[in-house]
Amino acid sequence: MKQPVTRCLVPAALGYCMPAEWHPHESTWLVWPKNPLTWPDRVAEVQELYLQIMTLLAFQERVDLLVDDRDTADVIAGKLRKRNAALEQIAFHPIKTADSWIRDYGPNFLLRRTQGKAELAFNHWRFNAWGNKYEDLKRDEVIPAQLEPLLKVPRFAPELVLEGGSIEVNGEGLCLTTEECLLSPSRNPGKSKSEVEQFLRDYLGVQQIAWLRGEIPGDDTDGHVDNLARFVNPGTIVCALENDPSDEGYETLQENYQRLQAILDGHGAPLEVIRLPMPGRLQTAQGRLPASYTNFYIANGMVLFPTFAQDNDAQAADILQKLFPTRKVIGMDCRSAVWGLGTLHCLTQQQPALSLF
Repeated sequence: MKQPVTRCLVPAALGYCMPAEWHPHESTWLVWPKNPLTWPDRVAEVQELYLQIMTLLAFQERVDLLVDDRDTADVIAGKLRKRNAALEQIAFHPIKTADSWIRDYGPNFLLRRTQGKAELAFNHWRFNAWGNKYEDLKRDEVIPAQLEPLLKVPRFAPELVLEGGSIEVNGEGLCLTTEECLLSPSRNPGKSKSEVEQFLRDYLGVQQIAWLRGEIPGDDTDGHVDNLARFVNPGTIVCALENDPSDEGYETLQENYQRLQAILDGHGAPLEVIRLPMPGRLQTAQGRLPASYTNFYIANGMVLFPTFAQDNDAQAADILQKLFPTRKVIGMDCRSAVWGLGTLHCLTQQQPALSLF
């Protein structure tokens, strides 16, 4: 039975909160890439990346893949079968999409414990294609509502434009975001900073909001935090830093590093801030691409992180492996994916497991 949109009480009042990404997953949600405007002359290469990602993930958690039709699902299943992927762990859902950025328009999952059991819900934030930048991609705003009959859990519909890549939580009450994104007049005109913070408290179940600023060069999102800084545990965060003072992103990333050092976690202790290098300049005739190692994805038993055939790939892998000693850190070549102005974290959405909560 279709669940009604929950309007009377906000999630936090009902005991829900957004868990950290390292909380065990029930599933990873993906959308099969096919848009030639997003990946000019590179769709086949990005599809190959998806096959690699799905094969890896399916051995650790379920994969839920949105496809335009059953014929597409059959073709993908055939390719996965040749790779000996765990097809029993992959579910295909024929739901038409405009593009693959499910992190930003997809369901934002929440958990609560009530009467001795864990329960799932999700937020359906408003989506206007990154501040009305891409009119044709606004169609994906309806996807969370279309998933509601599949998920069969409560759906909350906050009246705030917010993309999933613009928020980062540590699972213990702290949310990280950026001023340029959530306070952008092209997203939430008329809403004050304090009003936006209240939305985050009400719908993510957090108590503290920390603000960064700016964006990495080439970013079209107005500063998604998943290209700037990411939690690796409740008290530790990695921060992207540019080593070249002449780079146009140098000063912004330095300022964010200073801001992070001033943030206290939920227990009143300063965060441990780990430097993560930037890959270097990836340039096209149309402009610079927003390559960042912080756009990694934490999955069950592994961390998938983007590589760009740059000298800093190995250093980033070493840093992340030390920070995730119980997970295998796996580099994925994202030189084609980043042409779409995002990589692994932007293309994934985790559904937390009810166990261990």
